[in-house]
Amino acid sequence: MTSVNLTKGQQISLSKADGTTLRSVRMGLGWQAAPRKGFLAKLTGGGEIDLDASAVLFAAGQPVDFVFFQHLTSKDGSVRHTGDNLVGGAGQGGDDEAILVDLARVPAHVDQIVFTVNSFTGQTFTEVQNAFCRLIDETTGQELARYTLTGGGNHTAQIMAKVQRTGPGWQMKAIGEPAAGRTFQDLMPAIAEHL
Repeated sequence: MTSVNLTKGQQISLSKADGTTLRSVRMGLGWQAAPRKGFLAKLTGGGEIDLDASAVLFAAGQPVDFVFFQHLTSKDGSVRHTGDNLVGGAGQGGDDEAILVDLARVPAHVDQIVFTVNSFTGQTFTEVQNAFCRLIDETTGQELARYTLTGGGNHTAQIMAKVQRTGPGWQMKAIGEPAAGRTFQDLMPAIAEHL
């Protein structure tokens, strides 16, 4: 299976071509600060941007748990954040933050997991470049899907994607919806529209 470049609203199944189901996936987030131009750049330097990846676990439309930089592991241990990155990357293409999901261990009542990214330092996505989120089969290391945060935009958050139960397996949907907020808590009304 080759990686799929997702467009807003596109869905892909997370079952493998050989009929087996994915057991563990990683949602990776990468970015770098866009170079500043002109007089402001001389005054302020390059600028650091702290983007934060978060995951909110839902059961029947209600949030039941969350994972973010101040709460790195879900109560049941099935979803785990690898840790906060305060400045992003140097454009190397690797994940600056990642959230690992052991799909087999996600409690049966949890039917959706929504992934968000927000600018904790408050800069808009016009000041971010090379930003992406991607889904990786953690067992094989293979990238399954990638969503590029193209075009920047005058917003401070993005509801990136969600995984949801579909019978015995899971599906991923790229949402790519701009939002406003410095933390995932600020995004809850916007997230509700995508459940």
